Amino acid sequence: MKPSDPHEIDDNAPPAVEVPDYRPQERFWPYPDLPEQPTDEELARLDPALSEVLFGTPKRPFSVSLEFPTFEGPAFAKALALARAAGEYLEIRQGAAVRHRARFYPQDAARLRDLFEIVDGLDATDVLVDDQPVPYARELWLPLVWFLIT
Repeated sequence: MKPSDPHEIDDNAPPAVEVPDYRPQERFWPYPDLPEQPTDEELARLDPALSEVLFGTPKRPFSVSLEFPTFEGPAFAKALALARAAGEYLEIRQGAAVRHRARFYPQDAARLRDLFEIVDGLDATDVLVDDQPVPYARELWLPLVWFLIT
């Protein structure tokens, strides 16, 4: 074969690619058009442990959180109102169970005490100091925070 023969295949030449008659759209349906970054509301709803893993430990002031389940009785409405009035409120759903987490900062010590007096009798109530369960949180840390009440 001669080098000018049209049937000869050159090893260094790119393969022939057929050009389509139409250009596909860049937007792929049915995928929703979602933002690339989470919104502030989505970030606020993250579990604190997950947020710490994803973004590192945030610089926050000292806080005490109360986490309690939904319970029956007239005091639940007042407890829920106090929890929602906290510095941060998060509703955690685990299947059919719903837990409420309210974070209180030192200036909200009176509201922390009011909510704790309502939910203290529940066995499933957790007291978290800076989002961590610590020993003697009920017996030591809460009374220390209540010294801040003026």
